Amino acid sequence: MTTREKNVIDSVLYSYTSASTLLEEESKVLKETINKMKEELDRLKMPPLMICEVLDIVKEHAVIRIPNGNQFYVTYDKSKKISCGDSVVCDQKNLNIIKKIDTSKKFNVEKFVIIEKPKIKWDSIGGLKEQENEIKEVIELPLKKPELFKKVGITPPKGILLYGPPGTGKTLLAKAVAASTNSTFIEVVGSELVQKFIGEGAKLVKEIFELARRKSPSIVFIDEIDSLAARRMEVGTSGEREANRTFMQLLAEIDGFKSLDNVKIIGATNRKDILDPAVIRPGRLDRLIHIPNPCKEGRKEIFGIHSKNMSLNKENNIDLLLDRMDGFSGAEIKAACTEAGYFAIRENRTDITRKDFLDAIAKVKKEEELNKEDYMHMFG
Repeated sequence: MTTREKNVIDSVLYSYTSASTLLEEESKVLKETINKMKEELDRLKMPPLMICEVLDIVKEHAVIRIPNGNQFYVTYDKSKKISCGDSVVCDQKNLNIIKKIDTSKKFNVEKFVIIEKPKIKWDSIGGLKEQENEIKEVIELPLKKPELFKKVGITPPKGILLYGPPGTGKTLLAKAVAASTNSTFIEVVGSELVQKFIGEGAKLVKEIFELARRKSPSIVFIDEIDSLAARRMEVGTSGEREANRTFMQLLAEIDGFKSLDNVKIIGATNRKDILDPAVIRPGRLDRLIHIPNPCKEGRKEIFGIHSKNMSLNKENNIDLLLDRMDGFSGAEIKAACTEAGYFAIRENRTDITRKDFLDAIAKVKKEEELNKEDYMHMFG
């Protein structure tokens, strides 16, 4: 065999080997792709599992509750070692218990509340001296001087209810007492506590109070408490029944077996008339504090707080302005000061004149009247 023939044969063999290796690699990639596609197809075909709660164990059977509240008596494998109160996943068709799961981290309670350390001082609130004193007696004094109550032999109230028109300073008062006692301020809106799934609202209430105990001394401020604690009815929709369950859990936390320790509750509402008597009876939110719109002296204090950093023109007649703001809440007085500042800014001025304030007051009054008309239109 000549050298040339040998080179040709070697070249053919090398090409064949290279082609064979390439085909093997392509085949391997294709097999991996097919296996992944099969796994994805199997995953897509797999039916979703349902999370249930184990209510009771009876020999080789278990009583489980599915998310809509219905209960079923099913068999289960003892090797799974489940017990009452456990969460399990079940097949949706035959409710066979597949395995036990841990749902202890189901709720991240801090997503539902606002947690802060307020810095609002008492002197930044005007026209509410009488209400301030009552709040200090019920909330501040027990947290600062608990030994005083032990010596006297009385138990301080667990909470208070602040009620009155919107914008009168209920939230500010709650934050001020939290700041004065260096307490953790946990704010939650009543409507946020009512969840659409059975039992979740009650569990959320329980976790909020556990969080408050961990971060004590703390103040749990429930705004719009009327959305949660409205007067209960004998007959209602499933949503109303769930709201009642959440409400009953709130009552149990306030006046239950677990001590509140250094946790105080402050509720706030504009509709005290629709509250259930159970929440405002002695032993719960038993100190009811009315937060009204300020009188003239109160309006003067509030106006002074919000205008102290403003450049007021000497022509301003404060008494006239206060008379024009008759019936204003603290929030509306603040809004009038802000609007007066805007009127000056529009004309590229830094001093605020009497006309600026009068125009601002008229604007706020007009918006207030429009809001009242909308409210009357909605609720008749």
